[in-house]
Amino acid sequence: MTVFNYIPGNLVAPIFTFEVNSGGQFENSSRMLLVGHKISGGLMTDNVPVICPSTMEGRRLAGAGSMLDDMVRAVRRNAPAQELWIVSVPATGTAEVRTLTVDSVPAAGGVGVIEIAGEPIQITIGAGDTADDVAAALHAAITGYYNPLTEASLPYTSAVADEVVTLTARHAGALLSDIDIFIPVLDGSNAFTGRITEAVVTAGSGNPDLSAALAALGDDPFDWIVSPFSDATNIGRYKSLLSDVSGRWAWNVQLYGHVFYPLTDTISNLTTHGLAQDNRHISCLARPASADTPHPAWTWAAAIVGAIVVWLSNGANGNVSRGQSGVWVEGIAPPRDRTKWYGYATRDSMLRSGLSTFKVDSTGTVLIDKIITMQRTTNGVTDTTFRDIQKIGQLTYALRKFRTALTMEHGQKAIADDNPGNVGAVSTPRDIAATFMHTYQEMVLTGILENPVRAAELLDVRRDTDNPNRVNVYAPLDMVNPLDIIAANTVVYSQFR
Repeated sequence: MTVFNYIPGNLVAPIFTFEVNSGGQFENSSRMLLVGHKISGGLMTDNVPVICPSTMEGRRLAGAGSMLDDMVRAVRRNAPAQELWIVSVPATGTAEVRTLTVDSVPAAGGVGVIEIAGEPIQITIGAGDTADDVAAALHAAITGYYNPLTEASLPYTSAVADEVVTLTARHAGALLSDIDIFIPVLDGSNAFTGRITEAVVTAGSGNPDLSAALAALGDDPFDWIVSPFSDATNIGRYKSLLSDVSGRWAWNVQLYGHVFYPLTDTISNLTTHGLAQDNRHISCLARPASADTPHPAWTWAAAIVGAIVVWLSNGANGNVSRGQSGVWVEGIAPPRDRTKWYGYATRDSMLRSGLSTFKVDSTGTVLIDKIITMQRTTNGVTDTTFRDIQKIGQLTYALRKFRTALTMEHGQKAIADDNPGNVGAVSTPRDIAATFMHTYQEMVLTGILENPVRAAELLDVRRDTDNPNRVNVYAPLDMVNPLDIIAANTVVYSQFR
């Protein structure tokens, strides 16, 4: 029996009329959010999320050389079409100050190159130039630096007095101590080698309070959140934001989301940190404690998540289920010290401790090893159900698709045990189960779920015994798993028998 939403059933005057309603079409929208600092010249307002479709818009909103400027560029190199939002948080604490002192100058001059946060600053030194001349030229190069290829500016402002260049981090905070300064070995000679002394005059200190920024997310969906801040207080805020009881994963909210943050430390300290978390809504991107990692933690994290978010956001074609090992991360370089590149045994141990890992190929390219959540147990016993980050992407996609299908087919309906008249305004538990399994089968065909026959056997849909207006559903989901390991026993014979 046809059901009408608008055309009444008691009409008398002749009319041939149509009402138009949607048949329902699900489309998943998966947003990525970057949390960081802007500079005073940035046009965005602190603690207000804004959409950022391009690197130039990120530069306009957050300011050239800002943390968010770097993060937007890193994401866009790896995920050029991802829906991207940014939110700036006020910096607190002390800004780090470093000095570069020109100790001597080669008499014949030459070319001097120094790398700051992975960006090469080059000056030409003339014969007879003094240390003061070189310092002034270096200051000018730093102040005016812009790389048209990478669209990068520098995370420092610069001042000069005599032979000393003073660099001040654009933001206050302990995280800004993560900026790398390095004098590289060139094919020819580097005029700066052995002639510049770097010193930390004032160490950066302080961590921002992310409470207002996270609260400002409101009821908007943000599936993949990258924050560079890994202090215990802000990690606690991530857990509160995404809580299954009172946060974005709660039954009465259903916004979902996941936070990634980087942590730079020794293997021992990283492992201790990972074992202390045990939460499926956060991922720690581990980095070695090394002074020779060119790109700072915020750029590192944004690039790595940008490399995987393209698949994590793609449930329609099944890419969300794929193994990510070996995915190339553009725009970041590994530690220059090869002993800091994690070997297999180290990566395996770190993953068991809840830490996500990277690896490096023979060309020095950073690759995804395995990105995981930090949940390891449930009720005190080992539970790997939610270890793979793919599960979070699959679950987010599946729950939204189920909810859309059930809403379109059974929203604003009556509920009855049976519907012998096939009344369009009435749904039954059997109808609801059919919708659920039809949607389940759609996701089997797109590589999200598997084993639909067993799922149908386990599915239980029935009216609540105390509230006849309510239907309770036991909905088992068998997720497709990422292929991480292929193990083969190779037996060698001189001659097959």
